[in-house]
Amino acid sequence: DQGKAVTYAIFHLQDRGRFFISHGDEVYGGQVIGIHNRDNDLVVNPLIGKKVSNVRSVTADEALVIVPPIKTTLEYSLQFINDDELVEVTPKSIRIRKKFLLEHERKRAQKS
Repeated sequence: DQGKAVTYAIFHLQDRGRFFISHGDEVYGGQVIGIHNRDNDLVVNPLIGKKVSNVRSVTADEALVIVPPIKTTLEYSLQFINDDELVEVTPKSIRIRKKFLLEHERKRAQKS
């Protein structure tokens, strides 16, 4: 999946770790968007927004507050990556991504 990260998704995922992204940042499948609280990798989708319905709620929507993202530098990214990850440098951003963007390709490569 590719698109802009949504505050609703980041808010509900932030108890699992710290993020490199914020609301509105462009993300894509296979991109490393944060640091998991545990030692393993966690596949998440920061594009999922709140489901809206035509029925009005008695309680008003509360303001979602997200923790500011970790700012990545080239030096930080190069120290952070594992053997199965790459650093992607563009004029506008520095991103960390997996060598294999699709999850099933990562699992296949891990087995071999």
